[in-house]
Amino acid sequence: MHRPRNVGWRRAAALLYGDWGTSKAYVIGVAFSGMATMAGAAGYQALWSILGVCALTALVAYNYVIICRHFPDGGGVYSAARTQSRFLAVIGALLLVADMTVTAAMSCWNGMTYFRVPPEWIKFITIGVIFLVGAINFFGPKHSGSFALFLAVPTVLVVVLIIAFSLCAPEGLTTKYLLPPAKNFSANWLAFTSMILALSGVEAVANLTGVLRLDPGSTMELPQVRKTASKAIWVVAIEVCVGTALLGWAMLSIPSGARNEKMLHDRWEDMLSVLANWYGTLVLGPTGGNIFAVITGLVVGLLLLSAVNTAIAALVGLLYMVARDGEMPKPFTRLNSHGVPWWPLAIAITLPIVVVVLSADLGALMGLYAIGVVGAITVNLGSCTFNKALGLNWHERTVMGLTFLILFCVEITIARHKPDALFFAVCVLGIGLALRSYAQRRAGLRTVTVSEEVAAAVSPETLSQVKATWTSAQTLLVAARGLTPVLSFALEEARLRQGALYVLFVKELAVAFPGPVGKGERARWQDDPKASEIMLAMMELGRQNNVNVVPVYAVSENPATTILDLAATLGVDMLVLGAPQRHRLVQLLKGNVVTEVARNLPENIKLVIFG
Repeated sequence: MHRPRNVGWRRAAALLYGDWGTSKAYVIGVAFSGMATMAGAAGYQALWSILGVCALTALVAYNYVIICRHFPDGGGVYSAARTQSRFLAVIGALLLVADMTVTAAMSCWNGMTYFRVPPEWIKFITIGVIFLVGAINFFGPKHSGSFALFLAVPTVLVVVLIIAFSLCAPEGLTTKYLLPPAKNFSANWLAFTSMILALSGVEAVANLTGVLRLDPGSTMELPQVRKTASKAIWVVAIEVCVGTALLGWAMLSIPSGARNEKMLHDRWEDMLSVLANWYGTLVLGPTGGNIFAVITGLVVGLLLLSAVNTAIAALVGLLYMVARDGEMPKPFTRLNSHGVPWWPLAIAITLPIVVVVLSADLGALMGLYAIGVVGAITVNLGSCTFNKALGLNWHERTVMGLTFLILFCVEITIARHKPDALFFAVCVLGIGLALRSYAQRRAGLRTVTVSEEVAAAVSPETLSQVKATWTSAQTLLVAARGLTPVLSFALEEARLRQGALYVLFVKELAVAFPGPVGKGERARWQDDPKASEIMLAMMELGRQNNVNVVPVYAVSENPATTILDLAATLGVDMLVLGAPQRHRLVQLLKGNVVTEVARNLPENIKLVIFG
């Protein structure tokens, strides 16, 4: 059972941008407000923290390009951590559930702020919009990706215009209002961790690799999405890093002063509208600036709704992956007519609505935000770093390990300084693990502890090596030099497997002469008395036993090479050879055909030596 792979890199980038690209809508505001609170209204120190977060964002993007290459079937942190521990994989998945839940709730709430919805109506309208976006995902990520693509383009245009106005304005980008970083490392570090929200969304594309369009030449059995994922990630990462840095600089180029600092501090929730109004007024005049600010609010608000869409789509994919692996109830894998799981979609809509109902304001939602996404990314990178079987280059493993250590420190800091976020994460983990335990008990599963030797003996990797193949209609090739028992064995195997039997007779020609063998005429088994004796007898036996016997005749100087070539050309499933009967001296002089064939036969063709 497979979900359809119909999401190209453009739609994937739009889905990713719908979450990742929204970070600039509130990150730069959080940077100014947070730095002003910690440094005594000195928010003009925030640029250094913004640049640090942009650098970390680019580093995480590089790591996720590698991750998507190695995990093309979706799951993100779950797929990566599962190679180390199933329990660790579930922990990472639940942290990602917490992140996506808050992402959907917070993005929708912030979108209503950009739409200038009255505060007393924001909560109710947010609930209704989340339900509507969830209904769109009923038709699958391809259609929701089109929705995200429609919203991403005008948002990029708005960002470009704000940056262009800040460059063209008479009092545009400047460094005279910037302040050096705080001397206290703790204040700088806390400001940096408060802006780590910019990383949200990168896990979405890793979880959606299961529906990304395959690279040319790959198949559903051996999927590869490296090109699709790389394009989607880098296009969005470059826009997010460069756009966030320039917009942060534009914010800090607004002249300092009590009035302006108060405005920036009070309106951190819709900072892009503030920048559009300020620089639009400098270039277009007061009326033009107001109109541009309204347009910016509408466009960014719609982009935030796209973030809701991305979070719901990714949450559906994650829950489906976990359920397909047996960690959640089996009904979670049931698909509708559009290939979307029913129960995961219902949960992806319900959880954000519950969080919105229980939250007082946008600040409360942001307090719950970062611990989930940073925890999930940390588990993902850590699992890949210590996975020796993943096949990473030494420089890829080094960069990934360094990124893991940085994010681990960030996660510890968030847990220490944001107790509400820690409590929320503990609740999600507790409820999720309880549901997992209940589902496994209902399925008849029990947790046992065994030694490493026993675990290795029953691991899926070990069992796959001895798994029986029961497919019918398998073709066989038997090579014989006479009417020997190996022909009877091959005929019996072909009858049991309901497949065709190729009977090969190789006439060895040990005469060296220039030009190809048999030039000008075609070798026929009917003209070879020994070969015709074998072929006629086998064709008659095949008719009696309902086996399609196909005679194959060849003249060759090297029988082993000919057998190998014909086995690969005919695409047989099994090659049957008789045990060598030659004298030891003859084998020493001419070689053993069976040994040479066994050494060079492709792994997908089984070899049976009958004796």
